[in-house]
Amino acid sequence: MSDGGTRDARALAAPGLDEVRDETTVLVVDDHQCFSDLLTAALSAVAGFRCLGTAASAAEGVATAARLRPDVVVMDIQMPGTDGLAATRRLRQASPGTAVAVVTAHTDGEWVARAAQAGASAFIPKGGSLAEMVDLLRRARPGRMEVAPSLRRTAPAPTSAAGPDALTARELEVLGYIGQGLQAKSVAKVMGISVHTCRGYIKTVYAKLHVSSRIEAVNRARQLQLLDS
Repeated sequence: MSDGGTRDARALAAPGLDEVRDETTVLVVDDHQCFSDLLTAALSAVAGFRCLGTAASAAEGVATAARLRPDVVVMDIQMPGTDGLAATRRLRQASPGTAVAVVTAHTDGEWVARAAQAGASAFIPKGGSLAEMVDLLRRARPGRMEVAPSLRRTAPAPTSAAGPDALTARELEVLGYIGQGLQAKSVAKVMGISVHTCRGYIKTVYAKLHVSSRIEAVNRARQLQLLDS
C-alpha cells in the first residue's frame, strides 16, 4: 500500500470521542498546594494516568497547558487573580485539544451552567469520590460537557401504578437540572443538546408528572423522591 493509502487508513481508524485513551495526561491547576499534591499522587497511582505537573495560578496553568498540551486540565474555580472559568476560556484557545475538568466545592446549578459556557468538559465536586473523578477525567473531551453523577441528585423513577408515568433516564437528568434551578438554555448547554430538544424533554416531564410549571414539577418530584428535598 502506498504512503497515501496508509495515511487514509489511519485517518479512517482515528479514535472517536468516546474511545478510551491508552494514556491520559493531566495538569492540575489549583492554588491549594496540598490538594494539588494529593490529587497528583492519587492519579499517578491509577493505571493509564500520567500527571505532567501542577500550577498554582490561572496564568501559570494556561501557560503550562499551552506548552505541555495535556489531555485534561483539572481546574479549580476560585483562585487569586484570574478565576478558573476565565482561565478555562483562555486555555481552550491556547490548547484546543485539551479538555478542562472543573473540580470545585461550588456545586449549585448556576456554577454548572457557567462552567459549560466557559468551555469546560467536566464538572466534578471536590468532595466526590476518586473513582468518579477518574471516570470523568478519562472520558473528558473538548466540545462536550459531563456533570458528575453525584451532582444530579435524582433517584430511579417510580414504577407503581399509583405514580406518574415512568421517566426515562434522559428525562430524569433534565429534571435534576431543573431542580438545581437551571433554565432551559443552560440545561441544553450542559447536556449538549439543542434548546428545542431540551424544551421537548421539559414538556414531557411536565406531562408525566401532571404539572404545568417548573415550581410544580420540582415540588411534585420531591414528593415522589425523584429529587432531594
